[in-house]
Amino acid sequence: MVPSSLYNLSSVIGLDVGSNLLHGSLPPGIGLTLPNLERLYFGDNQFIGPIPVSLANASKLLYIDLGLNNFSGPVPMTLGRLQDLYWLNLQINQLDGDLSFITSLANCSGLQTLSLYNNQLSGMLPDSIANFSTQFQGLYLAKNKIFGTIPAGIVNLANLRLLSIEMNLLTGIIPVNFGNLQKLEAVGLNSNKLSGQIPSSIGNLTRLFKLVIDGNDLKGSIPSSLGNCQNLQELYLSENNLDGTIPEEILTIPSITKLLLDKNSLTGSLPLNVDKLEALWQFDVSNNKLSGEIPSTLGSCTKLEFLHMGGNFFRGSIPPSFSVLKGLQELDLSRNNLSGQIPKFLERLLFLQYLNLSFNNFQATCFWWRKKTGKNLAPTSSLGNGFLEVGYAELLKATDGFLSNNLIGVGSYGSVYKGFLNGIGTTVAIKVLNLEHQRASKSFLAECEVLRSIRHRNIVKILTVCSSIDFRGNDFKALVFEYMPNGSLDMWLHPNETEQHQFRNLSLIERLNVAIDVACALDYLHHHCEKPVVHCDLKPGNILLDADMVAHVGDFGLARIIHKDAINYSQTPSSSLVVKGSIGYVPPEYGTSGDPSTYGDVYSYGILLLEMLIGKRPIDDIFKDNLSLHQYAKMMLPERVVEIIDHRLLIGGIHEITAQSENNEKMSNNMQDCLISMVRIGVSCSAESPKERMEMKDVIAELQRVKDFFLAVGQQVGN
Repeated sequence: MVPSSLYNLSSVIGLDVGSNLLHGSLPPGIGLTLPNLERLYFGDNQFIGPIPVSLANASKLLYIDLGLNNFSGPVPMTLGRLQDLYWLNLQINQLDGDLSFITSLANCSGLQTLSLYNNQLSGMLPDSIANFSTQFQGLYLAKNKIFGTIPAGIVNLANLRLLSIEMNLLTGIIPVNFGNLQKLEAVGLNSNKLSGQIPSSIGNLTRLFKLVIDGNDLKGSIPSSLGNCQNLQELYLSENNLDGTIPEEILTIPSITKLLLDKNSLTGSLPLNVDKLEALWQFDVSNNKLSGEIPSTLGSCTKLEFLHMGGNFFRGSIPPSFSVLKGLQELDLSRNNLSGQIPKFLERLLFLQYLNLSFNNFQATCFWWRKKTGKNLAPTSSLGNGFLEVGYAELLKATDGFLSNNLIGVGSYGSVYKGFLNGIGTTVAIKVLNLEHQRASKSFLAECEVLRSIRHRNIVKILTVCSSIDFRGNDFKALVFEYMPNGSLDMWLHPNETEQHQFRNLSLIERLNVAIDVACALDYLHHHCEKPVVHCDLKPGNILLDADMVAHVGDFGLARIIHKDAINYSQTPSSSLVVKGSIGYVPPEYGTSGDPSTYGDVYSYGILLLEMLIGKRPIDDIFKDNLSLHQYAKMMLPERVVEIIDHRLLIGGIHEITAQSENNEKMSNNMQDCLISMVRIGVSCSAESPKERMEMKDVIAELQRVKDFFLAVGQQVGN
């Protein structure tokens, strides 16, 4: 519990105990004993009880974050007396009662963000929401029990950017003048009971990048005015009663990555200009009444991974242009009137995991050659049989004879070359094992064993393997991966003299994104694979960045698969493969036990995160005489964190911003808050005791909170 003495420090202006295992309730008089409080962060703990009415007596409060707890009862009406309040986060609690308190919040003239997501609140959304501050930007009411209609006056919130009211019981129509909210960037109205038509005014939302209104009872046609939303990335219209044709206009939005129109009553043919969707990743028009032939232009959407067109009246054959859709993972053309032969090129789609061609009129030469030849090309199959077969000669040609100019990395067990593989028509990274090394073959087998059964956007994709002999009769083993044009994180954090001109400085938001990406990969490996996987060698050199600076975890040569029935991973029996990892990133418990554990990966992640923030390797010369990177960061928390942060993060940041304006000073202070939070996460993950380390799902949640906070403040300062 929080010591009661803390609540008596009347001069305190900021109190942050977020992301711990604290419990108990807030004292009823907290607002009286802490009258100067400006920032209150109690989120992500185990607090219970009501939100104290006395908070209103701390009249200087700017931020209140009580999210991710078990607070219950109603939201106090008295919060409306906090006129300077501009951040109120009460999400993921057990709060109940009606929404009448929202009327009082109209008095908070600076309010910008209100999050009540995932509570037990019920009642109607009051019309008084139209009286909110003109600065109001974010409304999060999803996953409650709100009923009634969307207040027409909501369109008066001229600066609203994020509207999230999904998964409630709302009825009625989407306001006709919804397009007045011209600064909207993301809208979530899905999983309600909304009816009527999608208003054509929605085309005025030219800043919109995400529109989610699936799972309602909307009727009528899809407004062609949506084509004006040229920044739209995700459009979800599934599970409604929409009819008419698919407007050509929405197929001219080049930024769309997800277009989900399934489970409606759409008719007509699929427009030929679908090839304009250059970024399209997921396309679902299944369970409609679409007809005509599947346009060959769909093959121009080369980034497609999920294509669902089943349950329509499509006729003709499968277009030959689909042969270039190399990244397809799911293809469903079932329940149509398709005919002709099933094309052989489907066999060459390396990542195809789900294929459904049932209930069509295909000829008898059906899709059984995989069984006949023993080739199952799905990524979950054995790498030896399941992927494109390549030999030594092809890899030799792809790398110009393993030319030194194509060498992009050297590791403990081999070298990595850049090459162009004609078999799949793309640039790849080829890891050639040094079989003279005693453990190289075991590393090769370990990597194959792990990578054949995992698939995640933040894990490097393996394309194929080669186990052969070279032209001299020597054994040759190599793994072929998706090429990462932006190299490793290590190159960005610690560029050498020849790399300094190539790699610019990574900003705070870029480092945050990388940290979240890596955490997502580890969470997947630890908790969402068929059997838990421990990476055992997490470090910046094994974090690779693609063209969009998305991070991918690579090098699984030391990885281990853990049996799920081992409840305590640290008790998993050792294998003959000694887990060594890399000096500085290996958890202390590995010094006494060779048994790998998910806790060990968390430790390595903590060191990695601290290295990203502080800019020093864990084996830097300053870390001697029992001083470690973990201890160095821990002893500087919280007041002196800025002193140890990588100076490149501070250039143009804290030291230069503070002297410019009041707004920028606010941004600087909040940047410091974000850095302190991130360092705390790194310190927690790299705790000496495994049981004291955070779970990766909690790391993701906390880092996302930091990111949302930082971006929200940036938007406020930008205005």
